[in-house]
Formats: sequence, C-alpha cells, structure tokens
Amino acid sequence: MNLISISAFQDNYIWVLVDDARRCIIVDPGESAPVLRAINENGWQPEAILLTHHHNDHVGGVSELRARFPHLVVYGPAETQDKGTTQVVEEGENILILGWEFFVFATPGHTSGHLCFYSKPYLFCGDTLFSGGCGRLFEGTPEQMYQSLQKINALPEDTLICCAHEYTLGNMKFAVSVLPDDRAIQDYYQEVKELRAKNQKTLPVILKNERRINLFLRTDDVDLINKINQETNLQQPEQRFAWLRSKKDNFR
Repeated sequence: MNLISISAFQDNYIWVLVDDARRCIIVDPGESAPVLRAINENGWQPEAILLTHHHNDHVGGVSELRARFPHLVVYGPAETQDKGTTQVVEEGENILILGWEFFVFATPGHTSGHLCFYSKPYLFCGDTLFSGGCGRLFEGTPEQMYQSLQKINALPEDTLICCAHEYTLGNMKFAVSVLPDDRAIQDYYQEVKELRAKNQKTLPVILKNERRINLFLRTDDVDLINKINQETNLQQPEQRFAWLRSKKDNFR
C-alpha cells in the first residue's frame, strides 16, 4: 500500500491508501473535489471510505463520492450514520479492506463517538492526536481524551500518525512556551518552522518522535510536572492533561 495525503480546505489532509492495482481507501474526505481530481489523474479505483467522526470537514465529500461510486462502502462510528456511513463500526471490531485488516478503537474526547483505524504501521486518528498536540474537547471530557491518547501511545513506536490537520507549527510553538529548555522540543520546532517556511508538509509522523516532543503524551514527565507545580499541584496525569489542554485553548 502507498500512503498519499491530499490537501483540503485551509489545513486539512485527506489520507488515501492505494494498492498496486490502483484500488484505494479514502479517509475523512471533507470535500470531494480534490479527491475526485486525484482519482482522475491517477486512475484510482475507490473501494472504501473510513470516517473517524462526524464533523463536516471530515465527512462533507462523502455524498458526492458515493454518487460517483455507488459501490463504495463507508465505515464510520454511529455519529456518522447521517453523513453517509453504510456500515457502522465500533470499538474492538476488525474490518478487512483490500486484504488489509483495520483494527477499530474508540477515542472519545474531540467528539463523543470518535474512532481511530489502525493497520500496521498506519494510524488514522482524525482529530484525536496531532503532531505536537491533540484535538480540542468539543464533546468529551479531559479524562476521556487522556485515555484515548493512552490507547494510541500503547501502539508500536514505528506507528505512522496520519492525523487530519497541519497544526504542527502552532502546537510546537505552544510546547516551547511550556518547556523552553527542552532540547528535543526546540530541535523539532526549528525543523517544523523550516518545513512550513517552504510550504512543506510535516505529516505523517512516527509515534516514537511524538513521545519525545508531544506534551500531551508526556503527562508523567518530570520536567513537565515541575513546570505545572510552579502554578498548581496536580497529582493525577489526567489532571495534568486537563491543565495542558486548558493552557493550549487559551494560547495565542
């Protein structure tokens, strides 16, 4: 399988997995036009769509894609039933597409029914984990999102994080503001600044790197705990996660 990202809207990525026969799986098509253009230019044959959650910038292109390709099977959580999903999937299910097995697991937080799809080494995590950050809590609780990130963090270190937005630069700017003396964070921030200055993509990323530079995966980190303790004393990692998420929500 070849992994391809298609840019959409201002900062979205629509992910596509293409096999040697040019059959493809499309993930979170927020709009149809760039996907249809890529299909026509490359001679792809769409076979399935994976949806992580119900927000329009992830599902807005489903209806037109299904109109063009009526055989498409659309897998998604229950919250996407009115967005074009034809087969509802949930935590613990395995689905087989083009000979590839995808493990489905629930990652509530950004939305209450958010799902991730994992087929080694690819993780399609929608708006749960970003490079250097995580999704906003629109429907879920900090505790739910913390547990969702723990599920992702338990995957193999070579997992490719295929998230849905180019938020890396802003996330790393925030990380530097929290731990300005952290060498791994500083180095990655500089790398990301150089990539974005050339309008180059920062995704996908490997989980091994995220464990080093993503504060939301480092809630047990001594340096981060010491930083938080300068303002407040939080005993539980879920509380430290909530503190971080609140800080990020208000960061400019």
